[in-house]
Amino acid sequence: MNDDFNILKVNIYGTEYPVKGSTDPDYINEVAKYVDTKMKEINKNISIDSSLKVAILAALNITDELFRERNKDVSSPVQFDLSNRINKLNNELHECLEKYNQ
Repeated sequence: MNDDFNILKVNIYGTEYPVKGSTDPDYINEVAKYVDTKMKEINKNISIDSSLKVAILAALNITDELFRERNKDVSSPVQFDLSNRINKLNNELHECLEKYNQ
C-alpha cells in the first residue's frame, strides 16, 4: 500500500475540508467540485436551510446517477453479447461433459 498521502484542502458548499489520500490531487479536486456543484444545484432548485439536508439530497442524486450508469453498462449491447456468448459456451461445455460422463 502506498504510504505517500497528500492532504488537500477542498471547499464544498462553503466549508473547507482536509482530504487525505494518495490519489491524484487534481482528481480529488474534481470529485469535490462535482459534489459542490450538485449541492448548489439542489439548493438553487429547492431552498433548504440545512446543509445536512442538502448533502443528503446530493448524495441521493449522485447515487442515482451511479446506479443508472451501472444499469446502462449491464444492458449495453456489448454486455448483452458477452452474456449470450458465455451462456452458449456454458451450454456447449455442459454437453461435452455429459458426453464424456456417458
